[in-house]
Order: sequence, then C-alpha cells, then structure tokens
Amino acid sequence: MSEHINPHETKITLPVSDWRSYVTLFRQNRQYRKLWLSGVISQFGNWFNYIAVFVLLNQLTGSAQAVSWFLIAKFLPTSIFGPAAGVIADRFSRKTIMIGCDILRIFIVLAFLLIKRPEHVWIVYVLALLQETLWSFADPARRASIPNVCRPEELNLANALGGATWSVMLAVGAALGGFVTGWFGWQTAIIVDALTFLVSALLLSGLHLPALKKKTTSKPTLYDYLGITDLKEGCRYVKNHGRVRLLLLIKSGWALSGGVLVMLTIFGEQVFASEGKSGQSGILYSFRGIGAAIGPILAWRLLGESRRAMSKGIGISFFVSSIAYLFFSQSPTLAWAAFFVFIGHMAGSVQWVFSTTMLQKEVEDQFRGRVFAAEMALLTLILSLSTWATGLALESGIGPRQVTIYLALMFLVPGTLWTWINRRPA
Repeated sequence: MSEHINPHETKITLPVSDWRSYVTLFRQNRQYRKLWLSGVISQFGNWFNYIAVFVLLNQLTGSAQAVSWFLIAKFLPTSIFGPAAGVIADRFSRKTIMIGCDILRIFIVLAFLLIKRPEHVWIVYVLALLQETLWSFADPARRASIPNVCRPEELNLANALGGATWSVMLAVGAALGGFVTGWFGWQTAIIVDALTFLVSALLLSGLHLPALKKKTTSKPTLYDYLGITDLKEGCRYVKNHGRVRLLLLIKSGWALSGGVLVMLTIFGEQVFASEGKSGQSGILYSFRGIGAAIGPILAWRLLGESRRAMSKGIGISFFVSSIAYLFFSQSPTLAWAAFFVFIGHMAGSVQWVFSTTMLQKEVEDQFRGRVFAAEMALLTLILSLSTWATGLALESGIGPRQVTIYLALMFLVPGTLWTWINRRPA
C-alpha cells in the first residue's frame, strides 16, 4: 500500500461523471494532488514554448518548412528513446527521473534566448530534440507512478482528470501563450516556460512513491547495465499478454489518421482564410482541447466504468471520429468546422484516457514504465509518418478537403478491427 493512503479515509465511490468525486480525490489523496499539479504547471508552460518558438522561427526565416522541422524534432526522440526510457522508469526512482528532467529542461528552455540571427536556427532544432528527449524519459515515469499514488478505484478519476487537464491546457495555455508572446515578446513566453519547470520540480520534491522491487541478480552483466536485459524482459511480458498487446495499439490506431492535426492549421489559415485574419487555426485547436476535456467523462456517464464498457467506448469512438472528420472536410464555415473538431476530439480523448486506464490496471508495476514508453514510441512514429504523408499529399496537389476525407476513412480501420476483436463478451 502506498505511503499516502490512510486506512481510515473513506473510499471514493462516486462515479467519474460526478464532479464531487474529484473534490473527494483532491481532499483525500495529497500525493496525487502534488503529481497532478506538477503536470498541470509544466503542460501550461509547454504551450507557451510552442507559440514562442513558432513566432521565433517566423521572425528568423518566415518559412513553413522551418516549422515542420521543429515538429519533426519534437516527434523523433520519443520514437528513438522510448524503449530505453521505459527500462529506466522501471529500474530507477521515478521521482528522481521526473525531478531531474524538470531541472534540466529549465536550462534547455532558457537556451532559446541565445538565438538571435537566422544562422542560429539550427540551434532551435537541437534544443527541441533535447527538450523532447527529456520529456520521453519523464512521461513514462509520470504515467507509471499514477497507480502508485492512487487506489484502484481512483484510477478512472485520475485518468479522466489527466485527460481533461491536458485538454484544458491546450485550449487555455496556447491562447495565453499567444497573448503573452504578442504583447511581451517570445522571450517572455520562454521565461514563463522555464519557471513552470522549476515550480513542477519543487512540487515533485514532496512526492512520496513506494520503492521499486529490487532484482535478485547476483552478478550484473553488461546487458544488465545497458538495460538490454530489462528491455528483452519487457518484450517477453508484452508477447505473453495478449490483452496488453491490443491496448498498446489503440493510440497508434488513432495516429494512423494523425495528419488531421495538420489539417486544423490548413483549414484555419487557408480554407477559411477569407472569413477573417490569420490565426484562425487557434480556434480549431481550442475546440480540440474543449472536446477532449469532455469526451471521457461523458462516455463514462453514458456507458459505465467497467472494462467491457471502456472497450465498447473505444470502438465507438473510432467511428465517431471518422464521421466527425468526414463532416469537417465539407464544413462550409469555420464555425461548423470548429463544431466537428469538438465532436471528433471528444471521441479521440476517449481512446486515449480509456486505453491508459486499462493499461494501468492490466500491467504489473515492474513492467509499467516499459509498456507506456513502448506505447508512446510507437504512437509518435506512426504520427510522424501520418503527418509526413499528409504534407506529401497536399504538396502533390490533392485538395485539403479530399485529404481530410482519406484521413477520416482511415479511422474506420482500427475501429473495425477493435470492434471485431472485442465482439465476444468480456
């Protein structure tokens, strides 16, 4: 039992859809509150960083290709370092990993302030790679720690709140980041981002996590020191647990159509450009965040919180995403487009939150870091390929609306497979 749990506390029995459940979770679980707050603050700063770097690149180069390379630099590290990050999250103190990554990111983010001239643009890509590499190690440690500070009956609440938090930070953090950058300059936004990592590290310093189980190997080999033994052990674990293998692929199934994120920018800045000034893609991204915040809570309320209910919800959500983006592709106005983005990402967040919750319940603690790291590595790899293919299609002359139709139909592939695999009663 985790150190934070008081045996005299009342267990949470309210459903995920009841707001009183979250009040109870925060009041009773002080350790989760610290972990959650640190994540909120660093996520908030991340969106400041994104907006600031986009403005910096535009000032230095005015090139859309420069922005593309920045995004590629953000995607690659998780695909490359994900497996190693999982091994480390299962081998060393997860609290130390999270704090260490926060402190190092303070200095990396502040280094953006050294970039002054166009010939310094390459430094942007290097810093983005370093920053995202540290995130690749911090994220598996954070997600693997949630079951360490929460009871089983609290996991649905914690993951619903985590998904909603990310969504709200997307909607609010990007908007405020744009405001601060516009009024005070991109340098101010960078400083704010650095400060958020400092605050996050201070919050995590008071976190109590149970010690990981020590291995009984009497004489470590070179493979042990390099983490190869642990990585092979993790692969065997996934191979021998079919349910875990399936859950690992859910987010990657969504990523097959991940190019829709590119289309939010194209529709906002090009398709609906005649409706107003530039920056309208921010409206679509905000509705993405709002929809993602509501989706899992609404799905839990309508379908229930059992494993079978969540499996059903995942299947339905793929079809909802497909329909929403088919309508998005034909939207006559920005307002209609925003509405369908809202619906599409309500469904997308159901897949994310439900699959995360089910994995946390399914995977043993000593393997959890490796499983989550592998999941993110596969997700970012497929997302990168989908984004690249989307850009290639647009460059070849295929219209934005037609490209979006193709992406929307791709959602049907993982949705059909998941529904067929789970057709039998649980």
